Amino acid sequence: MEVIERTSQATPVKQNPATAATLFLADGTSFKGSGLGERGATSGELVFTTAMTGYQEALTDPSYRGQILLFTYPLIGNYGVAPGHAQSDRIQASGAIFSTLSSPADCTDSLRELLLSSQIPVLYDVDTRAIAQWIRNQGATSAALALHDPGDEPSPEGLEGTGGSSEYDTTDFVSQAGVTRSELHGKSGKYLVALLDCGNKRSVTDELVRRNAQVAVLPARTRVDDIVALNPDGLVISNGPGNPAACTEIIETVRALYTRIPIFGICLGHQLLALAAGGSTFKLKFGHRGANHPVQDVETGRAFITTQNHGFAVDPDSLPNDLIVSHLNLNDGTVEGLRHRTLPTRSVQFHPEGAPGPKDAGVMLDEWLESLT
Repeated sequence: MEVIERTSQATPVKQNPATAATLFLADGTSFKGSGLGERGATSGELVFTTAMTGYQEALTDPSYRGQILLFTYPLIGNYGVAPGHAQSDRIQASGAIFSTLSSPADCTDSLRELLLSSQIPVLYDVDTRAIAQWIRNQGATSAALALHDPGDEPSPEGLEGTGGSSEYDTTDFVSQAGVTRSELHGKSGKYLVALLDCGNKRSVTDELVRRNAQVAVLPARTRVDDIVALNPDGLVISNGPGNPAACTEIIETVRALYTRIPIFGICLGHQLLALAAGGSTFKLKFGHRGANHPVQDVETGRAFITTQNHGFAVDPDSLPNDLIVSHLNLNDGTVEGLRHRTLPTRSVQFHPEGAPGPKDAGVMLDEWLESLT
């Protein structure tokens, strides 16, 4: 069931209009504005997205689990929310920050009501440009978001997540984000694809089914023998939250299947593939999140505008000889894609299915599926 379907049937939460919110950052900096939600505090890694649209897709993307998500575009909520756009069955972000939280005049279902029914703490009427600039200068950081009465002055002391080092990098968010039992999507098609769900977006499954694939969505820690027993034509390792190096059990699974099954890694899955092959990853200062990131195909020179959501990257100098860099980020030169020299195995750091954003990178899925025949 889609998130919005539950929201449209729920009784709206009564909201006291006189609610304030304060964002506390690790160095003691704070930002104040209006609040939406129940009184209290939450914590998480503070990150930002540059996408102008797709706020419903972003908030329900499991890759944002454990993070407080700041939207840099100034007007969020102006076209409401709609069935079919949610990427999971709930809002995954720990909190949300907007400059202006709009309410559409011609849409029954508003982002405001979705946030209230999901009990997600929100800060709005705040200078999001200043917060984004802080993140760009200082880097992604642990933060706390407190909702309180306007006259109160909450203190960051005792609020989890405001220390100098974030627990985000060591927390196992993958086990919280994926399915707990297998699911089968699509009728019998040309391909049978096993998908290791590390926090998979629904659009990935939908795009594979649309390309005549039957998709077996599996829990992230499915045993190697159980994956092999399915006899799939290929294995997709999905996107997901957290530090890829912390997913040691999944890395071992991918390593065991590395030369046995054609693999396609997406975002976190791209990083796990590199780690399984013997490479390493590192944390970016503030990550790549949004629907407007330029990526270039190294071989053809063709450029794509892509949807991205990641805070880690693959170290190109650590890669084994059998993996070559296929795509690069045109903003900072980081690795955006890998290709095996001889096997039909490849990966991309971006989201080939879009959602939200451009879909021209969907050709990556087409090419991989064609290589399975």
